[in-house]
Amino acid sequence: MRIHLNIGSNLGDRAAYLQRALELLAREFEGAEIHTAGPVESEPWGYDSPNPYLNLGVMVDLPAAMAPERVLDITQRVECAVGEGAPHRNADGSYRDRPVDIDIIGIDSIVLRTPRLTLPHPRAALRPFVMQPLQQLDPEAAAFVEATAAQ
Repeated sequence: MRIHLNIGSNLGDRAAYLQRALELLAREFEGAEIHTAGPVESEPWGYDSPNPYLNLGVMVDLPAAMAPERVLDITQRVECAVGEGAPHRNADGSYRDRPVDIDIIGIDSIVLRTPRLTLPHPRAALRPFVMQPLQQLDPEAAAFVEATAAQ
C-alpha cells in the first residue's frame, strides 16, 4: 500500500516540527519505508498570514493494506501530538497558522468521498507546494491526482 502525504508547518521551528512529525509517522506506520521530497516553502493557502509554510512531500510504502480512515486517524493523532493539541482551524472553520498540518494526498489509486475523507485530496492539484514533491516522489501518483481533479 502506498500513501502520499504533505506535511506543512508555519509556526516556530518549522523544520523541527516536520522532523518530529516524520518520526511519529514512522512509529505509527511500523515496518513502512518512508521517503520524502522537499522542503518547499510557500505562502499560506486559503488565508492571510505573514508566516510562510515549510512543506514536505512524504511517500509511505506499507507492507500491508490499511483502511483509509485508519490512515486519517494516524495523521490526526500525529498532528495533535506535534502541535500539542493546537487546532488548525478557527472556530468559523477558516484556516490558521499551525505548528503542523498533515494532508493525505492519496492512497494507492483509491477514489473516496466520505464526510471524513476525500481521496485524492480535492485541492492537491491546485497547490504547487504539494504537486512538486509528489512529482519527485511518484510521477504516476501525481498524474493520477491531476487527472482525478479534472473530473
